[in-house]
Amino acid sequence: MATFLGSESPSTEEKRRNGTTNIVTKFTSSRITGHGFSKGTQLPGGLLQERDKRAKWNGIPTLLQKLFESSHPNSDLSQAHSFLKVLSSQLSIEAMSFVTEDRKTAQESTFPNTYTFDLFGGVDLLVEILMRPTLIMQKKKPKMNDDLVKDCLSVLYNCCICTEGVTKSLASRDDFVLFLFTLMTNKKTFLQTATLIEDILGVKKEMIHLEGIPNLSGLVQSFDQQQLANFCRILSVTISEPDVGNDDKHTLLAKNAQQKRNASPSRAEVNQVTLLNIPGFIERLCKLATRQVSEATGANFLQELEDWYTWLDNALVLDALMQMATEEAEQSSTESSDESSLSTSPLRHRLPQSMKIVHEIMYKVEVLYVLCVLLMGRQRNQVHKMLAEFRLIPGLNNLFDKLIWRKYTASNHVVHGQNENCDCSPEISFKIQFLRLLQSFSDHHENKYLLLNSQELNELSAISMKANIPEVEALVNTDRSLVCDGKKGLLTRLLTVMKREPPDSSFRFWQARAVESFLRGATSYADQMFLLKRGLLEHILFCIIDSGCTSRDVLQSYFDLLGELMKFNIDAFKRFNKYVNTPEKFQAFLTQINSSLVDSNMLVRCIVLSLDRFESQTEDVKVVEVLSECCLLSYMARVENRLSFLFRLINIINVQTLTQENVSCLNTSLVILMLARRKAKLPFYLNALREKEYAEKYPGCLLNNFHNLLRFWQRHYLNKDKDSTCLENSSCIPFSYWKETVSVLLGSDRTSLCAITSYIDEPFVDLDKDLMLED
Repeated sequence: MATFLGSESPSTEEKRRNGTTNIVTKFTSSRITGHGFSKGTQLPGGLLQERDKRAKWNGIPTLLQKLFESSHPNSDLSQAHSFLKVLSSQLSIEAMSFVTEDRKTAQESTFPNTYTFDLFGGVDLLVEILMRPTLIMQKKKPKMNDDLVKDCLSVLYNCCICTEGVTKSLASRDDFVLFLFTLMTNKKTFLQTATLIEDILGVKKEMIHLEGIPNLSGLVQSFDQQQLANFCRILSVTISEPDVGNDDKHTLLAKNAQQKRNASPSRAEVNQVTLLNIPGFIERLCKLATRQVSEATGANFLQELEDWYTWLDNALVLDALMQMATEEAEQSSTESSDESSLSTSPLRHRLPQSMKIVHEIMYKVEVLYVLCVLLMGRQRNQVHKMLAEFRLIPGLNNLFDKLIWRKYTASNHVVHGQNENCDCSPEISFKIQFLRLLQSFSDHHENKYLLLNSQELNELSAISMKANIPEVEALVNTDRSLVCDGKKGLLTRLLTVMKREPPDSSFRFWQARAVESFLRGATSYADQMFLLKRGLLEHILFCIIDSGCTSRDVLQSYFDLLGELMKFNIDAFKRFNKYVNTPEKFQAFLTQINSSLVDSNMLVRCIVLSLDRFESQTEDVKVVEVLSECCLLSYMARVENRLSFLFRLINIINVQTLTQENVSCLNTSLVILMLARRKAKLPFYLNALREKEYAEKYPGCLLNNFHNLLRFWQRHYLNKDKDSTCLENSSCIPFSYWKETVSVLLGSDRTSLCAITSYIDEPFVDLDKDLMLED
């Protein structure tokens, strides 16, 4: 007997070692096949204890068994809670390790406790415990202890971040996802619930229907302002179209095909409508976005702020802060309105000023994002009306200097390019979301004049009067009670910080986009002069020519802005010539344009259109003077230069590579040919393209490609759902003339001097026929 206990034969020892492996193998197999053991509770307790030390399970399977046995219906669950607390402490250490290791993936780091907990059915058991009250048929449902619910949720979240596959598994259970929303009604469990939901929705294959959430309207209306801000993090996943960040990179062919397949509104669009139908929802978001915050002072503020940025993962900082503040407020029995519940918390007064600002900034980021998405949706006009009514723009204007763009801000950060979803500090994210909101708000909408104050509106009126041109209708109709107050409007404040931005900051990209959106639509001389008087043109030219900027994104945004600022404006071309006053400067400017025609083609289009307009105004002495002196207009007046641009514009795109970003090259080439057609010079241009083909020894290649592009243009822009007014407004050429010109160019009569096919020799006709799309 002593021998038996004291030693084991090699074969017995091997069996014991293999037994541990077999248990894990069987559990893993049951997950895949659905047969066999699926929970640790199905195994004998003695066996689990026997294998525990060798397998380094740290007692987790045994604890799970005890948790299961003590969590049966109608038990008081206090014993179950004690077992869960032990488990939670083991798992939370791994979760904290995961966060502090810069969120390494599960493959890069090992978290044995969390893995074991999930392997032996811990995740399923906690879901079962949480949802049990909803499955009981009794009229009087048993109420679970709030602390037990919080710990269940925290453990599930720890499993999600540490063990691959847990989040996807939970996301596949629609009943559990919808159930989680019902837990948000309890303020004590709100944060844990919101954090878990956010993680789950981030990996869910299909977007949830917000209208499927029980009593969503009542739920949202029950939130205080802090909860509503946190809820916006969840909403952002439910109202954004997939891959919205890279939308410009998707080919138009793919996007058009997807639109045909999905003719009905997407889930994101349906969810946007659901939100807009919640009474008071937009008004409360506007209050959140514009709520004031005390200004921080002191020499050490910036360093203190940076320390907070690196303290923990940003989302966890926010959650921890809100949780601590809420709990202490409750313990001190401080009751207040939802507008200031956090600000009256004793904890809030002890937090460093920088932390209070980080907190304020972080939830404003989420709110601005939701408002921005809604502004870009199908209900844009409805959202615009509400944002104006609830004075979002004046409110943001009042926040500008103290919070949005403080003079001691760390704006010298070299931040990312166009991807607004990058992992960067709260303050950088806030600035970008603010600029994106301004861009969406101004873009082709008459409410853009709300970005000015009354004095600046009067200045626009005076500019129009002096130029003897009528005021634009949108300016006349602007409700003066809804515009910015103070000495400067929001647009003017933005121009001020734009000029101070360091050369290597890609805030410049977003700033330029926001200002450009104010100019988009039908060209307004008064709007252009308002910005020209504030030195915007000289600033743009400095950035393009003298700043040493190499970012293609930033340069593209400045080319586009320059085009909108100068279009049809003789004063702008005069100012251009004054700044670009040497051959070296002009050559540097041309080099930037030619280095990427996809980026600069909108500016090329502006110059071509403006030249055409000015050539018809030769009775104006000022116009004649600028035409003769301006190096830029003289350059574009030479037909060989226009032909060079035309050749390159057609050559750098084809139907298969067209995107929202480069389709403008096709439209710019069309503008050049439409203006040529007006002057009966279309045959000359088409023949020049043919000669270029032969010179390059690629006969038929260029013209066949252009023919294919124009066929695509017809299908794309003549679609009944396609808004073509932007082409008409930006060019001041009636859309009917666009359509007519394309039809003439695509004519099948080979004797027509204006049809592309007439310039392709017979052997080379339809050279790329296999690439053409059939209707």
